[in-house]
Amino acid sequence: MTVTTTSSLTNSGALPASRRGSYWITTFGCQMNKADSERMAGILESMGYREAAAELEADLVLYNTCTIRDNAEQKVYSYLGRQAQRKRTNPNLTLVVAGCVAQQEGESLLRRVPELDLVMGPQHANRLDTLLAQVEQGQQVVATDEHHILEDITTARRDSQVCAWVNVIYGCNERCTYCVVPSVRGREQSRLPEAIRLEIEGLAAQGFKEITLLGQNIDAYGRDLPGITPEGRRAHTLTDLLHHVHGVKGIERIRFATSHPRYFTERLIDACADLDKVCEHFHIPFQSGDDDVLKAMARGYTVDRYRRIIERIRHRMPDAAISADVIVAFPGETDAQYRRTLDLIEELGFDQVNTAAYSPRPGTPAADWPDQLSETVKVERLQELNALVERMAKGRSARYQGRTEQILVEGINPKDPQQVMGRTRTNRLTFFPASKPDATTWQPGDLVAVRIEQVRAFSLSGTLA
Repeated sequence: MTVTTTSSLTNSGALPASRRGSYWITTFGCQMNKADSERMAGILESMGYREAAAELEADLVLYNTCTIRDNAEQKVYSYLGRQAQRKRTNPNLTLVVAGCVAQQEGESLLRRVPELDLVMGPQHANRLDTLLAQVEQGQQVVATDEHHILEDITTARRDSQVCAWVNVIYGCNERCTYCVVPSVRGREQSRLPEAIRLEIEGLAAQGFKEITLLGQNIDAYGRDLPGITPEGRRAHTLTDLLHHVHGVKGIERIRFATSHPRYFTERLIDACADLDKVCEHFHIPFQSGDDDVLKAMARGYTVDRYRRIIERIRHRMPDAAISADVIVAFPGETDAQYRRTLDLIEELGFDQVNTAAYSPRPGTPAADWPDQLSETVKVERLQELNALVERMAKGRSARYQGRTEQILVEGINPKDPQQVMGRTRTNRLTFFPASKPDATTWQPGDLVAVRIEQVRAFSLSGTLA
């Protein structure tokens, strides 16, 4: 860790809780970042901070950043400019950049935005209190060194009363040629299954009904933990973890993300089919429908391998929802290769696909390749892709028409207070009337049988069955 002292000590030590004010966290990017933000909010509240009513009123502003796409990174700098200007008239404002942009840029962020107090990579999220204590002693702090994450010892401030993220593995050992994640999130570090179950038991005791096990590459869970079974396989796998946590009383639903096709096994699919709490929703990025592009991306599987995974899932769980990620306009991608991606989407019928045009990221091999495609091509391909994805999603939603689905209530529809919202087991957002037959209202955590009467590409509406 690099610590740069930029002023003389203004305090003899950390501030007492009574002198701390309000905080505001803005989160960019993936589910891992959302989970990190919840943990950092928990740390701030344990230090005596309270959540601010608005960003421009907060005494401490923290941006938890994403660098997976260039536009996400540029948005961070736009936000920072506004706060830097504010700090010039309010020197007591504490300004923090966390997450992947912080890890990627490190000390150079201080040169670009000298008003910053703390720059910290994602591996340091659990150390926020320690780092802020140094800030309170008058230091500018940069924490981006490789750090072993011992355990999730912090208490997260959960954004939901019903659904909770549970980190099970940090980092990523893959080397996809377009991806900056391994360099900003570090090597894989799996948590012990006993610690994961203990956290889930605590969540169940607080009334949470659904958990999502999180990992940048969750199928890699356990391969850094010791132990071999008598059958000669690793003692700790995602499949074993699902069995280990499935019996926690009070938890109704279990999800996991994000999967990598290289490590997605039949044994895992069978466990998902056999364990009744595991939801029939799988997020498995395929990135391209062309084998040569996949090879250039260093993804480590073929289109046929991916196709067999989806076929196996649907053989065991015919109604399963499949979502994915895809990148178009990768360097050198021909029109024919791009068309194979469209063909695969039509063939497999995804429920949802997160789409992106290729964005060169600093320090990745593909960023330096000479055959970059034009912005015009990127925009054209992305627009056509998005139209296809929406059309396929509408087709997949049609199967819910007239069906009765079990909806786990998450809260009030923010656009219509007369409705509550929740999700099917297959992860379709669903809206229905908030009033029960006895004139009381449904509460977060209720499981409700809803007859689906209106279907849209990415959401459903219905009434009580």
